[in-house]
Amino acid sequence: MVLTGAEKDAAIEKLLTRGVAEVVVREDLEQKLRGDKQLRIKLGVDPTRPDIHLGHYVAFRKLREFQRLGHKVVIIIGDWTARIGDPSGRSVQRQMMTEEEVRYNAQTYLDQLSKVVDVDEAEVVWQSEWFGAFTLEDVIRLTAKYTVAQMLTREDFQTRYESGSPIAVTELLYPLLQAYDSVAIRSDVEMGGTDQTFNLLVGRDIQRESGQEPQNIFTVPILVGTDGHQKMSKSLDNYIAVNDTPDDMYGKVMSIPDEPMGEYYRLLTDVPQEEIDQMLADAKSGAVNPRDLKARLAKMIVADLHSPADAERAEAAFDSVYRQHQLPEEMPEVSIASGTGILQVLTASGVAKSNREARRLIEQGGIRLDGERWTNPEASVEITGPTVLQAGRRRFIRLLPGS
Repeated sequence: MVLTGAEKDAAIEKLLTRGVAEVVVREDLEQKLRGDKQLRIKLGVDPTRPDIHLGHYVAFRKLREFQRLGHKVVIIIGDWTARIGDPSGRSVQRQMMTEEEVRYNAQTYLDQLSKVVDVDEAEVVWQSEWFGAFTLEDVIRLTAKYTVAQMLTREDFQTRYESGSPIAVTELLYPLLQAYDSVAIRSDVEMGGTDQTFNLLVGRDIQRESGQEPQNIFTVPILVGTDGHQKMSKSLDNYIAVNDTPDDMYGKVMSIPDEPMGEYYRLLTDVPQEEIDQMLADAKSGAVNPRDLKARLAKMIVADLHSPADAERAEAAFDSVYRQHQLPEEMPEVSIASGTGILQVLTASGVAKSNREARRLIEQGGIRLDGERWTNPEASVEITGPTVLQAGRRRFIRLLPGS
């Protein structure tokens, strides 16, 4: 699709202002976007886990905007740096990964990225294409371009150094290897979260030292999780996965507190900012129920990552359970012997991964059997017929008598 002059101007303005943390250097990038050269937009993928969440979706949406302006998205699969580990935002070293783990996770990552970005139109490259031929001389030449003092200006390195926590030499290499990726593909723009700002800036320095024009850097905000306080993270169990089912995705969006709703709208939708401001004002005054605003948000996210039809079905399923107090028509079934302890029931049905987690769910009031809250973690369950186990607000399992 070829944009007209006015459409292109509007698209550039939106790209540079909506859902953006920082652009370095803004004036330079804007000038290039208004030119005719196709820019190479770099996103490095560190495939340490196969699951990605809506925090990643924020960056994916910006990549889609670059594509719509006619620029080339270059996805770098960090099959070398993932095996070293980037400690960004961490206080300890990350364990190295095997090549098989990295390749499995990378393919899963690309499958999920394709929900938002046209991967067929993107350029997908693996670091091993250049690092596979790196010699010790190449490594030494690369490290000579940066000093330890410069490296220790990175906040997490500085914190660990001052506290006496170990910093492996391999970790110091990580920003340099990521920076060399920009040299290898001749990156014009590199995108990442605000926790990647240091590494992206190193890329500019190494490109300059290598005789290339330094890339512009483009960072996006870190999305808050469903708890409304901490950043979205799988380890904090406050995430909404890109690969969640439509029903789960819809339900999780509906579970977020009211406070971060405006941020979700701004980072995850194309609703104009003026309209978002008005919605939030109406919710605060009581003119609009915040639940209705979350329902609209949930439908938009599910429609984008699945389909409009899936969004309609997810909304109907949610309403039948939470507004009309009906049970879902379909739920997984698990056979349980009568007299089985409740902790074993929860682990056998997959609700909890351990007895400790099962006990915590019960103590927090998150377990119901046929609508009645279960309070005794030491008790056994008498299963004489189909029994509905409810965990939290969204998970339902039908327990059937069995051995």
